[in-house]
Amino acid sequence: MRRGARRVRAFALAVLLVLVLGVAVSGCANGTGTTRATFPPPGSTPASAGPATTDTRDLVLRALRAVGLESAESNRPHRPPEGPLLAAAPRSVVQVTLPNDPDHGFVVVYELTSPAAAEAAARDHAAYIASNVGKVNFPPDTHFVIRVVGRTVVFFSWSPGASTDTRTKTIEEALSTIGEPVAIPA
Repeated sequence: MRRGARRVRAFALAVLLVLVLGVAVSGCANGTGTTRATFPPPGSTPASAGPATTDTRDLVLRALRAVGLESAESNRPHRPPEGPLLAAAPRSVVQVTLPNDPDHGFVVVYELTSPAAAEAAARDHAAYIASNVGKVNFPPDTHFVIRVVGRTVVFFSWSPGASTDTRTKTIEEALSTIGEPVAIPA
């Protein structure tokens, strides 16, 4: 009888372990919509930036120049954490020349198919930044600029605690003069 009781306990333990493992694995699935990938699916590449991106990039360059900041289209790769609607969008990257902080100062211009799509992507990106997943990708003191300009979205982020150039705040101020703002939800 003892042997039978041990088998029953061993079987019950095995079933319990399978159930716990199943719950753990299913808990990692993205069924709630609160966690989403910040990159396009493997094998996909954003299309080349088009004329709307070029026009907005030029607008960004003029706004930065107006406050005395040198900038140009970046020749360095830069990919910030992104919401899913921006992840596959064509983009252009501008880098502001910050002699005391040469690894920062990136402004990304994304091109969408319409002004409504740009607005939706900007709001989706703002929601991503406010989500728990998005929050871990940025220092707690990060300032965000999300602007919609026609069918493009302009994105810039910076952390006062991590920035070593006092002019970085001026980038935020210059970008706030173009397009329509999109706020990060509280």
